[in-house]
Amino acid sequence: MHKLSAREAETIVEPGRHSDGGGLYLAIESGAHARRQWIFLYRVRGTGKRREIGLGAAKGKGRDGISLADARLKAADMRKKLSEGKDPAAERRTEVLAATTFGEFADAFLVSIKAGFKGKNTLADWTRDLKVRCKPIREVKLANITVNEVLGILSPIWMTINRTARETRSRIERVLDAAEARGLRSGKNPAMWKTLKPLLPKSKRSKRHHKAAPYEDVPRIVQALQANHEAADTAANLAAEYIILTAVRTGEARLMRVREVDFEERLWTIPAERMKTEDHPEGKDFEVPLCDRAVAILKAAVPKDAARDAYVFAGQWSKDHTKPLGINAVLHALKAVYPAITTHGCRSSFRDWAGDETRFEREIAEMALAHKVGDETEQAYRRGNALKKRRQLMDAWGRYVARGANVIRLLGRQSA
Repeated sequence: MHKLSAREAETIVEPGRHSDGGGLYLAIESGAHARRQWIFLYRVRGTGKRREIGLGAAKGKGRDGISLADARLKAADMRKKLSEGKDPAAERRTEVLAATTFGEFADAFLVSIKAGFKGKNTLADWTRDLKVRCKPIREVKLANITVNEVLGILSPIWMTINRTARETRSRIERVLDAAEARGLRSGKNPAMWKTLKPLLPKSKRSKRHHKAAPYEDVPRIVQALQANHEAADTAANLAAEYIILTAVRTGEARLMRVREVDFEERLWTIPAERMKTEDHPEGKDFEVPLCDRAVAILKAAVPKDAARDAYVFAGQWSKDHTKPLGINAVLHALKAVYPAITTHGCRSSFRDWAGDETRFEREIAEMALAHKVGDETEQAYRRGNALKKRRQLMDAWGRYVARGANVIRLLGRQSA
């Protein structure tokens, strides 16, 4: 013990570890601006594994830092913990973790999960909520966050921008769940909806309605798209017509690849990862029966020598079909012929037609839109996908759409 003198501790320059005894060492790196640091070495009881704990920068010639006397006090504290059967390194980690703030953990958590985000704006939305909406609690230690802190974030926006408030609450809950899993906090999650529901006023959720054309106008819209395609031969017009005929979402068609189409069976299989999981059962591919016109569009859009991984509807400058249509290309094509419409509104037009003009069961129309049908019990027992009935429905829709549209010659790339 006490092998070094105060003068030696401040003037030694030789690189290496210089022992003061009792596990305390002065560690000096090589080089003109080498670090001088006090460290404590010990072996973990039961395993014999050697551990090292930094005690801080060591005082030296012209350098501020911890003196030998202060380093000995810190080393004595480490030995006391060891005598009590404690692991100093583990205790220090616990102390550091206990001091972790919501902001520090939320930022690290976001980095760890962002690879699994599907939507283009998902990362931006998470970042906005965790950095901007949650600013009042970013400096609060995880263990100290209570219902009051969460209410302080949600209450000002609960009635005005309820949807955003609900998303923010859900993300706070997930961050705090992850913190508990890492041992950084314990007890009931203060952001749980079950806990907050009695404390927040009941909000009136406004349902968003996408602009849709009356289904009586759809044949005229398709006719205009066909005319525009013949004039300009654009993939966007073909894609817009195809989306109307299949009643799918834009992203499902825009990112469609050649390998997904079975021309013999007149069937398109959309991979599960491209489906909207809130509506469609998670993890399941979705089969779309194709009417005659939809098949003709695909044959016109896909070159004969296209690779299986090629996109069916290629971007404007992608002659080899390695890049898909731009995200707004279909919307622009639709608005050019019918300004008061959105791509999602095309699905509403189909659903209105199916309900008003056909005798197909409601469940078949909903399944054609890839919506979940029935409660969890019914979904568990319903194994099939009603493909035969859905094919009849989509063929009828195709005939209805063609009724007022002069089906005109598709240009150029018709394959055999």
